[in-house]
Amino acid sequence: QVQLVESGGGSVQAGGSLRLSCAASGYAYSSYCMGWFRQAPGKEREGVAGIDNDDGTSYADSVKGRFTISKDNAKNTLYLQMNSLKPEDTAMYYCAAAPTCRWYLRLSYSEYNYWGQGTQVTVSS
Repeated sequence: QVQLVESGGGSVQAGGSLRLSCAASGYAYSSYCMGWFRQAPGKEREGVAGIDNDDGTSYADSVKGRFTISKDNAKNTLYLQMNSLKPEDTAMYYCAAAPTCRWYLRLSYSEYNYWGQGTQVTVSS
């Protein structure tokens, strides 16, 4: 059974940094496509960053140059390094996984089969 557990969220001031982690189990982690999504109150869930089994990455325009997605296959862990945080980055952040994903849909909600419970990120001005 696939399990995804996020951690690392918290409250920071604008300009600060956080690193989110997603511990994965129950599947062939290294071959999967992985992604980070976020959802703010009253808004739709949006793709933030995605990475596939060949380490190809995609980022939402709003986070390019500030966020970095990476994975450690030995630890079955996905990361999201978030720098220069802004109040508009405030949201619940979710980790997601899929056996495969089309490279042009790495940020598409519908591409992913498995989801974690989320970790809250709050950025104050």
